[in-house]
Amino acid sequence: MITYAEKPYKPEQIKHILNPIVDKWFFSRFKEFSMPQLFGVMEIHSRNNILVSAPTGATKTLTAFLSILNELVDASEKGILENRIYCVYVSPLKALSNDIQINLVEPLKEMEKIAGKKLNIRVAVRTGDTSASEKAKMLKHPPHILITTPESLAITLSSIKFRDLLKNVDWLIIDEVHALAENKRGVHLSLSIERLDRISPSMARVGLSATIAPLEEIAKFLVGCEEGKLRNCKIVDVQFLKNMDLKVLSPVPDLVDIEHSIMHNSMYALIDELIQSHKTTLIFTNTRSATERVVHHLKEKFPRKYTENIGAHHGSLSKSLRHRIEDRLRKGELKVIVSSTSLELGIDIGYIDLVICLGSPKSVARFLQRAGRSGHKLHDTVKARIIVLDRDDLVECAVLMKSAIEKKIDRIHIPKNCLDVLAQQIHGMSLEQKWKTSEIYGIIKQSYCYSELEWKDFIEILEYLSGKYISLEDRHIYAKIWYDEDTQEIGRKGKMSRVIYMTNIGTIPEESYITVKVGEQPIGAIDEAFLERLHRGDVFVLGGERYEFLYAKGMVAYVNASVYRPPTIPSWFSEMLPLSFDLALEIGRFRKLMNEMFCAHKPKKEILDFINSYLYVDKNSAESVYWYFYEQFSYAEIPSHSRIIVEHYSDDKSKRKYVAFHTLYGRRVNDCLSRAVAFAIARTQHRDVEIGINDNGFYVASDKSVNIMQAFNLIKSKELRKVLDMAIEHTEVLKRRFRHCASRAMMILRSYMGHQKRVGRQQVSSMILLNAVRRINQNFCILKEARREVLEDLMDIDNATKVIEGIEEKKILIKEIRTSLPSPFAFNIVLQGFTDIMKIEDKSEFVKRMHEQIMAKIKVEK
Repeated sequence: MITYAEKPYKPEQIKHILNPIVDKWFFSRFKEFSMPQLFGVMEIHSRNNILVSAPTGATKTLTAFLSILNELVDASEKGILENRIYCVYVSPLKALSNDIQINLVEPLKEMEKIAGKKLNIRVAVRTGDTSASEKAKMLKHPPHILITTPESLAITLSSIKFRDLLKNVDWLIIDEVHALAENKRGVHLSLSIERLDRISPSMARVGLSATIAPLEEIAKFLVGCEEGKLRNCKIVDVQFLKNMDLKVLSPVPDLVDIEHSIMHNSMYALIDELIQSHKTTLIFTNTRSATERVVHHLKEKFPRKYTENIGAHHGSLSKSLRHRIEDRLRKGELKVIVSSTSLELGIDIGYIDLVICLGSPKSVARFLQRAGRSGHKLHDTVKARIIVLDRDDLVECAVLMKSAIEKKIDRIHIPKNCLDVLAQQIHGMSLEQKWKTSEIYGIIKQSYCYSELEWKDFIEILEYLSGKYISLEDRHIYAKIWYDEDTQEIGRKGKMSRVIYMTNIGTIPEESYITVKVGEQPIGAIDEAFLERLHRGDVFVLGGERYEFLYAKGMVAYVNASVYRPPTIPSWFSEMLPLSFDLALEIGRFRKLMNEMFCAHKPKKEILDFINSYLYVDKNSAESVYWYFYEQFSYAEIPSHSRIIVEHYSDDKSKRKYVAFHTLYGRRVNDCLSRAVAFAIARTQHRDVEIGINDNGFYVASDKSVNIMQAFNLIKSKELRKVLDMAIEHTEVLKRRFRHCASRAMMILRSYMGHQKRVGRQQVSSMILLNAVRRINQNFCILKEARREVLEDLMDIDNATKVIEGIEEKKILIKEIRTSLPSPFAFNIVLQGFTDIMKIEDKSEFVKRMHEQIMAKIKVEK
């Protein structure tokens, strides 16, 4: 049963359980217990399952460890400290694991000073970077607190010797649980937790989460089920503990009637002003390319202010370079750091007093997480600014800000019944012992992610793993387990089975990156596709520094670091962040309210008063929002969450016919809708069409006449999944995702007998394998999983189905309009950002020209 903790414990109750050494240490560092500690410490002490949700810097980690350290110190004092693992701490990041070790070792040293003797409490980290000698030391002297990652935990559970050390663990702490629950690493971890629970049945589960919703779902993920019922868990919700200073800023008063160069210079002048008025600033962009671009432009425009005191941080930089940046930030050597998404999680990066988001973070939870990196201490104010560059972004960010302040958080998506992860974990479990199929199925069903797993799917995975499909041996896929259908037992098969599992474990797919080196020193990585565009002598930027391309050898690009020529900023191929469905609906509701006010012919003052009362914006922003909707209402149509505008027009130059669907539901939903429409046209009208999507809609284009609405009306909610299964069947996205799934299910081995298979070779193998499994069964378990991943995790078929249901029930209305570029009626397309996906000329110039035409019409009418 999931319940919320309603009343905090009294400070004296917590003090009563603390060992005098721990009590003295705590109050030498802190004046009082924090709110998370008042709610959580006693529950953890009592070994109850608990989820603590609080902002960054709200003492979540200390809340989790205070009871545990107290117990260990008490046991050490009494001479009853056992030679075993008491607590397992799991973090999604290796860097976070190292932080935690430092933050535990230091307090223990201080407690030893207070005690005047050694307490002999051991803390150790086991990740992929841990050396063989350190692992051997752990076997002789097991740490009392083991810090690890999801992948390393799964490896230890299948290691003969180390697994014995995990028996009778008292506490399991999952840090940043929200970051794990939404992807397959979390699904993998949920099964590892159930495996650990089997050998440590009295283990308490402690989840630490930043701002996320719904907390009940995260709690279910954390504790799982037992005998078909959810285990007990208390939720401590102190998400909005800190004061927040949040604002949306525009670098110029008029977002339309301004030249791009002026906007560009004004934005960097505003960024510089914000940086200089604060001690340390963290800037978030949404792509790696933007991260590199911002660092480059700040250095170029303000060379005296930004030289050694600025840094870039993103996933393509080498580990050593990222660690150097993090260390310099902790030491206070950096004035500003620019990041894509790599610093969103709670790595200790020292004191940040301002966070700047360039453009919309696309989700309320992500914005609050980014904002929470500022004011890291408990009583600090969270200070964040979002800088917007166009009116559409202004509306999106203003509604996002409203949702953040009013505590409306987007719902998290937790993947369910992932068959590729299931195959990997069953393989790992087979290494432990001989199992009855009913027993192993029961353990799997205890995971919340597999609580609805069907017996049929489970048996299909066993049949694949046990080598039932002999034709797959032609593709070098052999049995990894044995499965006796008569006795319904399974177990490990072959001596190599353990090695294959240990060297291929994990859920994060390998991407094709080229290592960039200066001499033999790795600097970072670039995409293979980017390398193909480089010629000798080309200059590009990586990590905020310039490099000249010399030559490539295998999977390595060699560069020269001494470069003074202007660079070519790399075009990274990382995906843009999609707008969350819940935030898209909130934006749609605001659009509907604005449309209703204009329909009712409300005066400008009344509408401005409404904007100011509804949104948290300044005077200039309110004016911009007003004119944005006035122009759209007067010379186009205002779409909303309950009103889809379908806009037809023809391009006179190319003679192509375009239909733009203004479906304001986010890119993941629009991906589903656009593919369904294109498939319906192909099947019923035998025409191939071009489609493009963004967060605010999609377009369909064709050289010949097609009846788009007829095709759209054919799509039914009950048949949408079946239609999309067929629509994605021969797409590149399914081929890539099948490679990922086949790799997780160990059909394609990344590593075998010391040899590594490159991603390029893995992709070739997967394409041959895809045809092979189709010949066995069009619904082969791993192919079925690839389809599920595309439609549920990458796209959003559940909410797309709700949209179609809304149309069927007349809750969502559709209105068609016909326009011709460049008439003002096409303004709606530009307002929704379709210039980007339709490759129309420069958006800012186009918007400006359309705005001028509309203003001229307004003047004539007045």
